Amino acid sequence: MEQLMFIQTGMGTDVHGQDVTKASIRAIKNAIHTNSMPGIRSVLPQKSLDNMKINVKLALPCDLDKIDYDQVKEAIPYGEVNVEVLEGGMLTTSGIVLEDKQDKNDLMYIVNAAVEVGY
Repeated sequence: MEQLMFIQTGMGTDVHGQDVTKASIRAIKNAIHTNSMPGIRSVLPQKSLDNMKINVKLALPCDLDKIDYDQVKEAIPYGEVNVEVLEGGMLTTSGIVLEDKQDKNDLMYIVNAAVEVGY
């Protein structure tokens, strides 16, 4: 990335099902869905949103090898997306196991995201 313009942060949780991909997508959406960048197009090469470069950093509490990178990238609507997975996040109890929600145990997965936007 030549020029970093914005950094947005978010948190996502999968309360039931123990799915790091689902928690990661929620963290990304939490980071980007309360922001607007109305002037970004004016500074991008060829004034195209496709020329944005997006670096997504995800802090996962476990199952780093189980994340679906393609699904995670689809959470970002524009630009060239790079995803970096780091150890972090949090595991905590949900207090209940719900088999109809595909729970394997009573853990909820909490993921932190940093979404860097530039060109």
